[in-house]
Amino acid sequence: MASSDQNVIDEPQIDEKSNITSNDGASQGAGSASTDGMTEIQKQRLEERERLRTSKFDVVTSLFMSLILFIGAFVLMLFIVWLTMRMPERVKSFPPIEENAAGRADNAEGFERDFEPPGAEEVEELMEPTLQDTIEAVTDAVSSVAGALDTMNTSATASTAGSGKGDSRPPGPEGEGEDIIPRFERWQLNFSSKGLKPYASQLDYYKIELGAIGGSVQGVDYASNLASKPKSRHVDDSESEKRLYFMWTTPSPLMQFDRTLLTQAGINVTGRQMLKFIPEQLENELAYIELEYAKEKGHPSVVSIAKTIFQSTASGSGYQFEVVDQRYRKGK
Repeated sequence: MASSDQNVIDEPQIDEKSNITSNDGASQGAGSASTDGMTEIQKQRLEERERLRTSKFDVVTSLFMSLILFIGAFVLMLFIVWLTMRMPERVKSFPPIEENAAGRADNAEGFERDFEPPGAEEVEELMEPTLQDTIEAVTDAVSSVAGALDTMNTSATASTAGSGKGDSRPPGPEGEGEDIIPRFERWQLNFSSKGLKPYASQLDYYKIELGAIGGSVQGVDYASNLASKPKSRHVDDSESEKRLYFMWTTPSPLMQFDRTLLTQAGINVTGRQMLKFIPEQLENELAYIELEYAKEKGHPSVVSIAKTIFQSTASGSGYQFEVVDQRYRKGK
């Protein structure tokens, strides 16, 4: 029984081999394979080989799929780079640079420290001069010439109307300190923009608030969030404002932008002074940039600086101020 089973199993194998041999011979003679003498198993195998054979369509499709995958990966890399550039930059902290500048407050500008005008008892009555008076008059004349030279060295105006000699300290909060031109007087901030939206974006980036003061309105009106939807707020006590601020000194197209932004925030600007309020962080940064620029030019202290002009320029996804010009005081 075992041998008969073996014969039954082996017979299809012998027939398959003989068929394959005959097929090979036929293909060599006629140049094509005939499936007439093939078994069902052989036909299935042949069909499977035909299906697995790479066609021109498969080649073209694979090429396009490879290109699509490559372009997709490249676009994804560009998107990641773009997303990284738009991320908020880490704000660099600048330590405050203290400046103890002297100021005369509300005292009159002058060339001495005589704050009070002369009283009536200081005015001498006219009388016939004696010899002693004549000699003293000559001395007074010499003193007057020296006093006139003092007035020529300052921007004060000499007067003989009994107004005193005024205060020789520069403008600013009253106090004794170094002979420094205050920041609000020596700094100039320049902005450049071709449209209202980019200009407002610069102000928002620096966290600068616009303000309006005066015009029979008590207090200060502020405008912020200028690039999207300007918001306003009002403060009655203007004395509580301690931030550095700037105002327009010469006409500029950007002055109209300030007026438009304040109006969009619902602030009336008719007959009022428009201001820019600088945050403390930006003030510290400007002071640091100014001093570093002065040191590069051989001036280690701000005492010698007469004027510093800053320009706002684009930097990456934001903006930055840089010094474009700096002038210095003579003899400082």
